[in-house]
Amino acid sequence: MIIILAFLKSLNFDVDSYIVGVSAVIGLVLGLGMQDTFTNLTAGVCVSAIRPIDMGETVTVNGQTGRVRAVGVMSTELLTPDNQLITIPNKLVWGNSIVNMTRMPTRRVSVDVGISYSSDLEKAIEIAFNLMKTHPLVLQDPEPAVVTTELANSSINLQLRAWTKTENMVTVKNSLTAGILEAYTKEGIEIPFPQMDINIRGIKPREEIKLKEEIKPRENEKWIV
Repeated sequence: MIIILAFLKSLNFDVDSYIVGVSAVIGLVLGLGMQDTFTNLTAGVCVSAIRPIDMGETVTVNGQTGRVRAVGVMSTELLTPDNQLITIPNKLVWGNSIVNMTRMPTRRVSVDVGISYSSDLEKAIEIAFNLMKTHPLVLQDPEPAVVTTELANSSINLQLRAWTKTENMVTVKNSLTAGILEAYTKEGIEIPFPQMDINIRGIKPREEIKLKEEIKPRENEKWIV
């Protein structure tokens, strides 16, 4: 390389400018190659210092939900409920919104249920409210609530809202879901399935004959009515 540079210099070639240019290109290439590494490293320091997430917490980061298994220098590991390991670069952890589902000591549980329009709405609300008031794991402050959320096509939709300790969320949700079904069944409150009423207008005799001619069996076909 030295011999080549000496030869170029003997030809009055601007070797110094060439060296500066090559050095700049090499520096740019190395800088671009190390950019992600440096960004992840910096983000890892921020995550470790500020601690928006911690070991064992359940979080949603960059669209991925799981329990925090490790917070490293370059990446963060999440373990999903079905035991998949997700590794997320720290720049995506620090650069995106983080939903921490277990840091707060209490959480609100919501259970949706629909009742038929022929059912007694006030009675249905009272049954749901009493179910939450008497549940041993439901906190009474804030007080439970039953909200009418929608007048849907086939049902009046209600939502049971109850506060509980974070570690009891799954237990309370399952218990209230099963409990409201049992209570409504016992008290005759109907939980309907989606349905549609179809009204067919009367067909005039002449139109009926024409319709039969249009839909009559083809040759070699036999219909059983």
